[in-house]
Amino acid sequence: MVVMKAKKEGKIKAVIFDIGGVLQESKSSYLIGRNRSAKGVHEYVAKKLGISIDQYFDSIDTIYAESIVGSQPKNKVLKIFAKNLKTSQSKLKKLYTIAYKKNFKENKKLYSFAFKLKKQGYKIAILSDQWYISEEIFAPNKVMNKFNAVVISSRVGIRKPDPKIYKLTLKKLKLPAKQTVFIDNQVWNTKPAKKLGMKTVLFKNNKQTFKDLKKLGVE
Repeated sequence: MVVMKAKKEGKIKAVIFDIGGVLQESKSSYLIGRNRSAKGVHEYVAKKLGISIDQYFDSIDTIYAESIVGSQPKNKVLKIFAKNLKTSQSKLKKLYTIAYKKNFKENKKLYSFAFKLKKQGYKIAILSDQWYISEEIFAPNKVMNKFNAVVISSRVGIRKPDPKIYKLTLKKLKLPAKQTVFIDNQVWNTKPAKKLGMKTVLFKNNKQTFKDLKKLGVE
């Protein structure tokens, strides 16, 4: 009886998904400190504004990092971006929107899988680092409302790999770490999850992810 109980307590009851690079697949990436964003997005915007990528990042780096944890109001972020990049807010927002859509593709198969899991009785959640513009594009309410819990850095003021954001996700799911699995495409984001006792899957592609989840009893 004790063995059966332990097995039951360790059963996966929730699957937690990252967005960028997982539910939204990107072709390439660029490293800014600890943050990995779509390389193509920033290169596209810089090119359209007629500036070098280095000049572009020099203009946005600090405020961009702050926007990921929501420490600056949304309208102020875009205003500062536009001023530093010597363009208008409307033009800049349009460029980012086009760039994200050009460089990311919705992972329809993984979204479909997530919603199938929910129908089977699993809880599904979002745990993702996003800034205001990418959040608008990647995390519309009509989609996010289908998840049992949604934790996005710009909304909660914490970002991965801070253990607090993982703990907040578990709190929203009302589940212990050992009953959850977290899917992310960056190894440094899976490490805090593992330390908390969560199962993890390092996303490379759908086939590999489905195989790894199956090993955990999730299919």
